[in-house]
Amino acid sequence: MKIRVLFTGLALAASAMLSQAQQLDVTVTNLTQGIYFTPILIGAHSDDVSLFSVGEQASSDLQAMAEGGSIAGLAEMLTMADGDVMENPAAGLLAPTMSTSTTLNTTDGNMYLSVVAMMLPTNDGFIGLNSWMIPSEPGTYTIMLNAYDAGTEANDEIINGGGAPGVAGIPFAPADNGGTGAMGVTMEEANGYIHIHRGNLGDDDLAGGKSDLDNTVHRWLNPVARITLVVN
Repeated sequence: MKIRVLFTGLALAASAMLSQAQQLDVTVTNLTQGIYFTPILIGAHSDDVSLFSVGEQASSDLQAMAEGGSIAGLAEMLTMADGDVMENPAAGLLAPTMSTSTTLNTTDGNMYLSVVAMMLPTNDGFIGLNSWMIPSEPGTYTIMLNAYDAGTEANDEIINGGGAPGVAGIPFAPADNGGTGAMGVTMEEANGYIHIHRGNLGDDDLAGGKSDLDNTVHRWLNPVARITLVVN
């Protein structure tokens, strides 16, 4: 009985430590050669909130972010759930090899960290960290992020100004290094659930071919982003 009481007491103490307010210094680094990140959303929230789940269908707000870079819906969802939100710390696109940093002050109970941003140029690719438990112990922590496919749009790799949910195509290539006139890599998405992205295929014909993406610039391997988290 004494052991059980002691264990329960320690568990309650640990829970209290985890739920306390914290100051987080968050740095997001783009590890790719030629992919840009659209405005980044960083949020701390409780354990009953999730921006996405691998193997499940994307929400309409997740789709809007992954296809067109809009974080408004996801940010509103976090805010309505009493989350602590930081939007667009890079004040625009985050270029390859570049970093952006911000401070996020969390409130009691918001013990989980999530980060998302669309990858450009892709059809519905995004970087994602979902509900990562924030350590209670002060220190510096590194998290590597993979690229995910929202499963909401075929990866046709055609740059046509698309980006609205349900509208096929890629909005644009930020560095103006994409092609035109592609016929499309594919017109179907076999996996309609959130999954690890296969990566851009691209080709070497920027005046036609199957893809408007350059296979020497727009391809990548995971991980695609790094988060450096300082817990104060």
